[in-house]
Amino acid sequence: MAFDTRHPVLEGVDLEIAGGDFVALVGPSGCGKSTALRLMAGLLEPTAGTVGGSEDSRVALVFQEPNLLPWRTVAENIRLPLELLGVEARETQQRVGESLELIGFGQADAVKRPRELSGGMRMRVSLARALVTRPDVLLLDEPFAALDDLLREQLNEELLEIHSARGTTAVFVTHNVSEAVFLADRVVVMPATTGGEFVHIPVDFSRPRNAALRATADFARLAGDVSRCLRDGGREMVR
Repeated sequence: MAFDTRHPVLEGVDLEIAGGDFVALVGPSGCGKSTALRLMAGLLEPTAGTVGGSEDSRVALVFQEPNLLPWRTVAENIRLPLELLGVEARETQQRVGESLELIGFGQADAVKRPRELSGGMRMRVSLARALVTRPDVLLLDEPFAALDDLLREQLNEELLEIHSARGTTAVFVTHNVSEAVFLADRVVVMPATTGGEFVHIPVDFSRPRNAALRATADFARLAGDVSRCLRDGGREMVR
């Protein structure tokens, strides 16, 4: 992928993700993580090569910022994609209710406006808006980066519960190594330089996962391996 003919942002990328997998992409700033996600979402066309998948797969993208419409209520923000898709009213109401339940919101929350919500609650609404389309593939671009550590960990756990309940394929971009290891079946370390090797690090912790996992020696060891790989610029394969 190149935005001009001289400086490719991504080159030589060969990445395969199976249905139902949870993959985390990590790498230094500017290595092309968000560009890769936008290619997967179909928001960008690759300069060369292909981005493939099932032709009828539904894809949803969650950005770093919630990007909620301030004049709409929570429920109205969540139903927006269904309005654009022309889904009939009864099914829309059912799906919005399901999405509200997934993020732990009740009817009192559904009628609030974004200004009445905390940062974490707005991020939950953004996630529910993506899930309301019942996507086969959920792409997340550092959605919890602006939150404090405690809230971030809580939302990580809620995201895993949603992933388990839906069986959705997920690709999660993050700078946070612990977050990547906690969430993913596989961490992909992107190279610091264009055309370098992508390092694939399996995460073999069983599911479901809970907060206690973060305090284990095995978790610390694997997070350390990923961190060392990042410091090495993705050149050294983690064993």
